[in-house]
Amino acid sequence: MTTPWGDRLLTRFPEDPRDRLRAWDASDEYLLRHLDGERVPLSGTVVVLGDRWGALVTALAEHRPVQITDSWLGQEATRVNLARNGVAPGTVRLLTTQDDPPPRIDVLLVRVPKSLALLEDQLLRLAPAVHADTVVVGTGMVKEIHTSTLRLFERILGPTRTSLAEKKARLIFCTPDPALARPANPWPYRYTLPGGLGVVSGRTVVNHAGVFCADRLDIGTRFFLKHLPDVQDGRRVVDLGCGNGVVGTAVALAQPRAEVLFVDESFQAVASAQETYRVNGVPGHAEFRVGDGLAGVAAGSVDLVLNNPPFHSHQATTDITARRMFADARRTLRPGGELWVIGNRHLGYHVRLRRLFGNSEVMASDPKFVVLRAVKRR
Repeated sequence: MTTPWGDRLLTRFPEDPRDRLRAWDASDEYLLRHLDGERVPLSGTVVVLGDRWGALVTALAEHRPVQITDSWLGQEATRVNLARNGVAPGTVRLLTTQDDPPPRIDVLLVRVPKSLALLEDQLLRLAPAVHADTVVVGTGMVKEIHTSTLRLFERILGPTRTSLAEKKARLIFCTPDPALARPANPWPYRYTLPGGLGVVSGRTVVNHAGVFCADRLDIGTRFFLKHLPDVQDGRRVVDLGCGNGVVGTAVALAQPRAEVLFVDESFQAVASAQETYRVNGVPGHAEFRVGDGLAGVAAGSVDLVLNNPPFHSHQATTDITARRMFADARRTLRPGGELWVIGNRHLGYHVRLRRLFGNSEVMASDPKFVVLRAVKRR
């Protein structure tokens, strides 16, 4: 990526030669050109919210920015990209969306996230550190910036306007108003599950902002909950890509002697899963891990993996994440262990599972979703 501060060599994480998606886009470039062209002072505390693969903080590393991200993979990409470009460890401070933000922010750069709820939550968390002279600039592709996005900036921080579009990217300019009466932060959000879902019927779900379908149970998970396998005593079960943890919590409630591992690459998701598990007073043992799928889980140490894989990476549609999740599951399952997957019928996961496991069985289906089982034979 060519920037006003020099060229930067950037990759996504983990690196995959089959992945043709770049670690930056036109909105990152537009923002960096603006900072340089308008001579925006970067001597104070610079905070970059939502930097997807570290492109922005790597370009601005000499100004010692603070990155705030919900993505473990994005944070690891940042570490790799900083090292690849010769940036000394500690130059850029890496925070998660669950960490306390800096007490004062002089420049706030916002890479608009896909989730409006996550943007709301983070702007409300950062607003107390923003002062009248803070420079606030958002960036995103035109299709990512809506009237609701601008209203959110205006409601939480102050008067907001947008730039002209360049290469299908747009900037957001916000003038902070310290006297603005900000609303209370509604996140995390709690709701009660409906009936007909087995052991989790009537139970409470806790969702932090940014978790998929944050204000209600999505129809795919609803279908999955109705068709979960029976789990025997002492089995080790993984809720892979756990989201708010309702699937793993259902397993733990049905079989208190199961050992459940909740895994997600989203810090917001794992925090949600922990609170959903805790608020329901689930007996037994559970582990919560933010990370890259099942990396770090020993081969042949798991009896059952439950998975609802995402098929988007930000705005891009891709099955790379699903492929990696399936491969992770096969590696960590014991012989005879099972992977249960729910997905939209049109995604054709059965083809991938047959190639990887040598088998795939339909356990339940409706016009939209299918639940598949693959068994590790050896």
